[in-house]
Amino acid sequence: MTYDSPTPASPKAPDTAQILNANRRALAGLIAIRVLVTALLVAGPVVVSRATGDTSFLLVLPLVAGVFVFIFTMYRVLYGLRVLQCARVLREYPLEFHPRVLKKHERWTRYGDVFEVRVTTRGQHGAPLMLAVPAAGRRGWPEGVEEGAWVAGDLPFGGVMVLPRTHAMLFLKPADWDKTARKREEADAERRARAQRARLMDRTKRAVMMRPGA
Repeated sequence: MTYDSPTPASPKAPDTAQILNANRRALAGLIAIRVLVTALLVAGPVVVSRATGDTSFLLVLPLVAGVFVFIFTMYRVLYGLRVLQCARVLREYPLEFHPRVLKKHERWTRYGDVFEVRVTTRGQHGAPLMLAVPAAGRRGWPEGVEEGAWVAGDLPFGGVMVLPRTHAMLFLKPADWDKTARKREEADAERRARAQRARLMDRTKRAVMMRPGA
């Protein structure tokens, strides 16, 4: 007589309000640090120049650096849109646990890191390759992925991935929008309406921040 091994129980789904609040705080903290650095780089040379009367070229360099930090901070502000997009998805779709997430590739953009991932589901094959962008704008592959991830959404349209331990949140879109077009076309009216409400229907929601070379 043989017995099937029991399927491990999924961990308890995290609270979506806590996830969104944690990522909003992370984004706000990142922006606040950059604004502070910008202010110091701009104000420092002005204070030194007034105190000493020095107008040398060396005092201009921190001002230039401050301008670049400010520009990159504005790029980071755009990541607030990612948090809003994730919030829409989490309102429409429940979180489902996936025990395995594979990172295939990673690339740097001026908006942040973009990862190519495959979210696998036990007993299913052909999971689409997805682009993943950290919603809070932090760089680097987040910790805790080896423990699996919570995913909300409809992968041919897109979704949100949340890591259990850190609550890091990543916005997902199919890596090849055209290749997954057939799966979207085959979706019933309810699935399409749900994706529409979550703002996942439009191809442009892949966004400039996820384009190669951006």
